[in-house]
Amino acid sequence: MTTWWWIRHGPTHAKGMVGWSDLPADLSDHAALDRLSALLPEDALVVSSDLARSVATADAIVGNRQRLDHAQAIREINFGDWELKTSAEIMASDPDLSRAYWSNPGEPAPPGGESWNQTAARVGEFVTSMNAAHPRRHIVAVAHFGVILTQVQRASRMSAKSALSFRIDNLSVTRLEFLDPHWRVLGVNQQP
Repeated sequence: MTTWWWIRHGPTHAKGMVGWSDLPADLSDHAALDRLSALLPEDALVVSSDLARSVATADAIVGNRQRLDHAQAIREINFGDWELKTSAEIMASDPDLSRAYWSNPGEPAPPGGESWNQTAARVGEFVTSMNAAHPRRHIVAVAHFGVILTQVQRASRMSAKSALSFRIDNLSVTRLEFLDPHWRVLGVNQQP
């Protein structure tokens, strides 16, 4: 059994869609970071997306755990031309595609960006490789809203639209267990 402890990075305070933009995280809430670190298994491996907000969050909670290389594969969804735009701006410029992207996630993709299915496949390949390389381990993965939800979808076998109904707050924990070949959801968006 491999247990995944998905952590959403610290807040960026950006108002628009933040995908591959490399914005820093606000990690000023030291008490929350301490509670989060204390909650995590001491023998866990720690990996993060290669974006600064995830790297810094992982570094803040790693403690004495083994830190693995950053992984581009668990970057947030690439929002392409929608990057850093607000929902209102996107709806005004691309109303039909915007509606399709959020109401029927899967194949629709922002111009120059990724679809939900492309993101889920990218993240899924990484998770599968980690499960094979580190069986029966605890893996702390510091990543992003969309990334975490693709794995909630995978573990629960729900639709992408249903997965998008979940909140994933900054510094929250989502725990998933892999019992080859099955998954189990232990908790979503838990606060430390």
